[in-house]
Amino acid sequence: MLAVLIALFLLVLAWLLVIRPLGDTLADARERHGAAVIALAEARANAAVIGRLERSRPAALGGSIDQAVAQSASGAGFQLSRIEPEGQDGVSLAIEAARPQALFAWVGEMETGRGLIVQQLTARSNSDRTLSVQLTLRARRL
Repeated sequence: MLAVLIALFLLVLAWLLVIRPLGDTLADARERHGAAVIALAEARANAAVIGRLERSRPAALGGSIDQAVAQSASGAGFQLSRIEPEGQDGVSLAIEAARPQALFAWVGEMETGRGLIVQQLTARSNSDRTLSVQLTLRARRL
């Protein structure tokens, strides 16, 4: 009876000191592997986007960046309250009232079609479901 008790004690001790920690370690390794697979997929997707951006050549702005942005904004129906050039390749602007869908579509067009990059964007909601926007754009360097 004492031998059976010692055998069960050793079995439980082996379970607690060897088998269970190995199982926990294996579960942690599987979790880390899953996170690494997701991170690798995201990195490859980001690398593909960067590669496409580097291969694509934006259309020429046709003048200074502030004039091109002002013309594009007025063509999209935005009334600029302020536009200031920032060096040779940047522009800072403010729009007092813009519909969110139209604004972000225009910003997307500026990035994809014109080769500009949003450096900073601050948007605050107005009482009439529009946004007040402070935006800084830079020309993409190739």
